Amino acid sequence: MGENSSVNLPPGFRFYPTDEELVVHFLQRKAALLPCHPDVIPDLELYPHDPWELDGKALGEGNQWYFYSRGTQNRITGNGYWKPMGIEEDVINSRSKKVGMKKYLVFYIGEGRAAIKTNWIMQEYRLSKSDSSSTKSSKRRGHSKVDYSKWVVCRVYERNCSEDEDDGDDDDDGTQLSCLDEMFLSLDDMDEISLPFN
Repeated sequence: MGENSSVNLPPGFRFYPTDEELVVHFLQRKAALLPCHPDVIPDLELYPHDPWELDGKALGEGNQWYFYSRGTQNRITGNGYWKPMGIEEDVINSRSKKVGMKKYLVFYIGEGRAAIKTNWIMQEYRLSKSDSSSTKSSKRRGHSKVDYSKWVVCRVYERNCSEDEDDGDDDDDGTQLSCLDEMFLSLDDMDEISLPFN
């Protein structure tokens, strides 16, 4: 799928993968150069795109967007940057084996200390270095050794400002927050995390 092509799912198809499914069924296969069916998640360079520009470029489902990107430390866009929240979680498969890591980032508009925190959240998934099952299968197929640090899969969404208010409406937008998601998203003091513009 090209970067500029709109990603459309067939009628009735919903894309709400779990963390394990994103890592095992999509990212592992991508990193090992194996086909993925259905091939619905596009490749997208992260840094040129602000989060509100993902519609039509990334796979959208509800208020979430999914895409593969090359692993990079440069998460600076034209209008701001993605700042790591200092949160990383293990992604565990059904056999209680660690298969990947999930990192949380929040989008800031502007530069340095004058930047303004937004409600845009990114969950960036990468493979666990200890996982070698896909590497072995790709060697059997004639591919060279896979560098698991090259690819990540990202889930981006805009956190609703009224999520914490109980207005009686059931606004289930498909975003599943873990206990750590809720805890760290509620932190107001982010001064302990270093800014990328020092």
